[in-house]
Amino acid sequence: MELEGPTITLSDEAGRSLLCYIELSVDVDGEEYALVNPVDYPIDIFAWVATEDAEEGEGDEEDEEETLVPVEDAELNEIFATAQAVLSEQNLKLKRTALSLTVEGDLPEVDEDDLLTLEVEESGVGKDQEEYQLLATFFHEEQEYAIYTPIDPVLFVVRLQDGKKPQLLSPEEFQAIQPKLQPYFEEHLFEELE
Repeated sequence: MELEGPTITLSDEAGRSLLCYIELSVDVDGEEYALVNPVDYPIDIFAWVATEDAEEGEGDEEDEEETLVPVEDAELNEIFATAQAVLSEQNLKLKRTALSLTVEGDLPEVDEDDLLTLEVEESGVGKDQEEYQLLATFFHEEQEYAIYTPIDPVLFVVRLQDGKKPQLLSPEEFQAIQPKLQPYFEEHLFEELE
C-alpha cells in the first residue's frame, strides 16, 4: 500500500493501532494539534432488532418494526470472523483497529439505494445527520447484521508532542480548544472542496 502523505499512528488501551493521515497540523497556545483521517475506511456493524410499534395493537406481527442497533464489543467478538469472511468476498480486509473497526481495500461505488441516514447525538450540541453506505449484510445464529461505512471522512483531533505518542483529545479537552481550532479546520476543509 502506497501512502499519500505524512502519517501518524494512534493507539488505544487494548494495544490496537490506527494509521492516520495528517490532514492539517496547527500550533495553538504553544501546543501542536493535528486533524487526522484514518488511512483505511472506518466501518460500523449494526444488528437489525425487532421493536414493537409505539401504538399497542392487537399483537399483530405487522406492529413490529426493525431498528438498527450498534453491535457491542461482546457481540462483536462472536460475529467478527463471519463479518471478515463476508467482506473478503468484496476484496475488503476487516481489521480491529484503535478507535474503530476499519476495512482495507477499494470500496464499491456508492449506490443511492444503499445509503442510510442516521441521526447522531453530538456531545451536548444536539443531533446531526450522518450518511452511511451499506457494504454487506449477513446472518449469525438467525440474527441479521449490516456493515456500513460513513460517507463523510471520519476525523480525529490529536495533540502532538515531541518524543511522545499522539494523544487523542478527551471530549472535554476538545470542547475547550475547539473554538481556537475551528477557523483552521474550516479553512482547510474549504480548500479541500475547491
